[in-house]
Amino acid sequence: MQLSTSKRVEIVDITDKVSGVVRSSNIDKGICTISTSHTTCAIIVNEHESGLISDIMELLEKLVPSNADYYHDRIDNNADAHLRAVLLGNSETMPVRKGDLELGTWQSIFFVELDGPRKRNVDIAVSSYGFRG
Repeated sequence: MQLSTSKRVEIVDITDKVSGVVRSSNIDKGICTISTSHTTCAIIVNEHESGLISDIMELLEKLVPSNADYYHDRIDNNADAHLRAVLLGNSETMPVRKGDLELGTWQSIFFVELDGPRKRNVDIAVSSYGFRG
């Protein structure tokens, strides 16, 4: 899946797109792995509530300030994005049951842009599992 971001730091809900891929896979029971191979973005699962989204963005700024004279900034002015991605991670794995994502009541899947705006790729892999009798 490709997406385009419009801000340097942005949290994009991709739940519906991932669910669509899972449903079209025709896999009844298995797992879905959502990942990105970019080093300045992340995949997370959390609640889609505007206050919480703002809190996450503020937390990232407090933990990894944008302008803190990082070594990597000597060659590329985006060390904060790399460090934030280290904290958040580049993938999530969710169960698939009855042909759809098994999400908790408040869970959504988010792509987190940390060095945008950019065009990004998100990989969605759906695999079945079962028992042989």
